[in-house]
Amino acid sequence: MTDAKTITIGDIMTKSVISVDSALTINETAKMMEDGKVGAVIVMENNVPVGIVTDRDFSVKVAAHAYQITEPVKQIMSSPLFSVNSDEPVRIAADLMHERKIRKLPVIDDGKVVGIITATDIVSLLAVSVEEDMRDMYFHSVAKIYSNYSPYN
Repeated sequence: MTDAKTITIGDIMTKSVISVDSALTINETAKMMEDGKVGAVIVMENNVPVGIVTDRDFSVKVAAHAYQITEPVKQIMSSPLFSVNSDEPVRIAADLMHERKIRKLPVIDDGKVVGIITATDIVSLLAVSVEEDMRDMYFHSVAKIYSNYSPYN
């Protein structure tokens, strides 16, 4: 296996990403996510990524604010959109996830969405790493990302 310190975001990201127009309804977006079996979609305006909607946005924002499912998905998207490049090291994604308290990041190269990386992708990388790399990645990346969700903080 390649040294975990040299693995890039492009090596572990999910390459198939669903994107939707910002005018699509909340309900239509939810159906697309269900059909695609994905936990997030990228929201686009004029073919430019402007936001992200995750499964958590449906459970929290729609319920908490009583948005009608016929309203545009733009109402519940998270924006501004934070992203990473595919050629960056995985640590960059982990640091951004920790800093922004997010678990899903679109991967954008030259203005084009080429994938998505999640906290789960980073954890999965641990499963195929040698012990030294696992320890290093855990203490540098995974512990940071999930510290936001720990009941002990």
